[in-house]
Amino acid sequence: MGSRIACHFANIGAEVLLLDIVPADAPAGNKTARNKIVNDALDFALKSNPSPIYLKSFSKRITTGNFEDNMKDIAGCDWIIEVVIERLDIKQQVFEQVEKYRKPGTLVTSNTSGIPIHLMAEGRSEDFQRNFCGTHFFNPPRYLRLLEIIPTAHTDTAVIGFLMDYGERFLGKTTVLCKDTPAFIANRIGVFSIMHLLHYVEQTGMTVEEVDKLTGPVIGRPKSATFRTNDVVGLDTMVHVAKGLAQNAPDDEAKSYFEIPGFVNKMVENKWLGSKTGQGFFKKVKTADGGSEIQVLDLQTMEYKPSQKVKFASLEAVKPVDNLRDRFKILLAAKDKAGDFYRAVFYALFAYAGNRIPEIADELYKIDAAMNAGFGWELGPFEIWDALGVGETVKAMEAAGQRAAQWIYDMLASGHTSFYKIEDGKRLYYDTTSKNYKIIPGTESFILLDNIRAAKTVWKNSGTTIIDIGDGILNLEFHTKMNAIGSEVIEGINKAIDLAESDYRGLVVSNEGANFSAGANVGMIFMMAVEQEYDELDFAIRSFQNAMQRVRYSSIPVVSAPHNMALGGACELSMHADKVVAHAELYMGLVEFGVGLIPGGGGTKEFALRLSDELQEGDIALNNFRDRFLNIGQAKVSTSAYEAFELGYLRKGQDVVVMSRNRLLAEAKKHCIQLAEAGYTRPAPRKDIKVLGKQALGLAYLGAASMQAGHYISEHDVKISQKLAWVLAGGDLSQPSLVSEQYLLDLEREAFLSLCGEKKTLERLQSILTGGKVLRN
Repeated sequence: MGSRIACHFANIGAEVLLLDIVPADAPAGNKTARNKIVNDALDFALKSNPSPIYLKSFSKRITTGNFEDNMKDIAGCDWIIEVVIERLDIKQQVFEQVEKYRKPGTLVTSNTSGIPIHLMAEGRSEDFQRNFCGTHFFNPPRYLRLLEIIPTAHTDTAVIGFLMDYGERFLGKTTVLCKDTPAFIANRIGVFSIMHLLHYVEQTGMTVEEVDKLTGPVIGRPKSATFRTNDVVGLDTMVHVAKGLAQNAPDDEAKSYFEIPGFVNKMVENKWLGSKTGQGFFKKVKTADGGSEIQVLDLQTMEYKPSQKVKFASLEAVKPVDNLRDRFKILLAAKDKAGDFYRAVFYALFAYAGNRIPEIADELYKIDAAMNAGFGWELGPFEIWDALGVGETVKAMEAAGQRAAQWIYDMLASGHTSFYKIEDGKRLYYDTTSKNYKIIPGTESFILLDNIRAAKTVWKNSGTTIIDIGDGILNLEFHTKMNAIGSEVIEGINKAIDLAESDYRGLVVSNEGANFSAGANVGMIFMMAVEQEYDELDFAIRSFQNAMQRVRYSSIPVVSAPHNMALGGACELSMHADKVVAHAELYMGLVEFGVGLIPGGGGTKEFALRLSDELQEGDIALNNFRDRFLNIGQAKVSTSAYEAFELGYLRKGQDVVVMSRNRLLAEAKKHCIQLAEAGYTRPAPRKDIKVLGKQALGLAYLGAASMQAGHYISEHDVKISQKLAWVLAGGDLSQPSLVSEQYLLDLEREAFLSLCGEKKTLERLQSILTGGKVLRN
């Protein structure tokens, strides 16, 4: 965990000193031997998948050492984070050494997940205690956004304010200010939820398969759901935290749920702890034919058996319902076994979360924020409760034997019927102290589309919404399935540019979906190709290309703000924008090769253009051509925004990266305004693109033939490679020549259309559609 935290600080440009213990048998003076533990831990982290580092080169910002030889070096550090074993005595010993060498004013924090923060600072100097705090990162720290900030009574308020802002703004975290109570906020609520569910399973005989089916994406939770998550985290870890809560929260009204169920005790005795021991609730076994299958634990017999598919009528009913809040209403009203399950677990969760105010937090939004960012819940307890209707749910809870916290009855009696509401584009929460609504602190500078969509929508169709985000800037939002780009999105792009050119100063393209966009609508392409509707397909590709050219050559600045997946057509859109303001977690790539095509929306043309702008002579030119060719030919997807620069999808010196997901749209708007105020003028279409012709074609054709001869690629892959090379090289021109963008777009479209008629391409497209696969590197 220490190595992963170090990697995340290196991700943002910080210089990091990473220290660990000295091996017992390491001789004095042997630096390699004495730093073996810290170096092995860092190497293990860097080799792990998913990676904790944005770019491998960023690891050079980390210097390693050990407690005995290098503790003195912390005198040059501004922030010291302790991430040692969860034992108070050992942590106190470490802080005693830290105090000897830290300079006054240096921040000192602990990453403990549950040891009382105030106990660790006992006996330390006044300056140490003023600058001491708990900073609980969730693992893995790059990917889980929660950072709990837990001050003591002695922590300087300026230190608290700094950590809250720095964590959110620079580390990209959702920072939640917590009280120094057992397990803080997220683990207190999360572990109760899991333990209550385990007891319910023991009482009702529900199966592992049933529970994981009901507790995954259908309710806005991770795909690993409940039991798979337990296997990944480790059953022993969950048991350790639960026992800690049973011991340290003796007055908790639900403490009986922190007792370990019988089947869990049996699993711990058998060391069936999950992935770390090779089996837990799931077990991978070899089959008679030499293959393997995942078996699941039967909680009644405690034996493993083949996994069984499960179905519930209520889950079938919500399949067409995209809105999660609407889905919850249907699921908790269901009359089947799933409905009984949901009512039992959520009514208990609502009661428990309500009773934790003000014990673990004075403000209810902190509980929701912690569960969103720490456990990956799309909606926290109070957000779900709001979706169901607070008053109606309180009555339903009473009928089921659960009672809401008294402050909720008082809230309803005073005429306040929800935990949250939107006013003037800002989200407010119900404050139990003032008994009124307040803006969520720290969100004043965010622009969140969910908060302004209702009041600021300018135009919309079935796939897009154009929203006025103020100061003369429009935002174009996609809301198709996976935000795929089809005809309705193309219409939205053109309409947004029309409106912006007429009455506004600029356009931002961003959305609040799980992914920016999975790319072009593959289903539409497949249907046209299989029906051999080539005129319609040609029109669709021309429309896409023309829309991308409008993004590039409109009279107003267009800024793209992608996050998470931005594949295929979404990558092409961003490559044509005047500026890209990217979230650090960006998985961007031109992946069309994987379905037997080449980028047809201007992506191949754009790579040729960029290659021209960086073109050198001789072998260097061919090397650059090869790199661009392979990026498309191998469907390379960036593992971060920083890698997208290395792959050529983002432009160095022009595009920028933002760590905070909540600030992405506000930053994109700021850059759009800057472009407008700098006197933005419509660029001139390019007619000076230098292409290499036959010289580059020969290189690509030879490489593809060699790969086929070595059985690395198929005959169809060779054909796609040749089409790709044809466009990038500008055709079979006898010598390097200058061509226009339109010339390259025509080559690109012709190549795309010819590949759509290939049987192998249709087979790949059909496989994607029927298998539900997502193209990733």
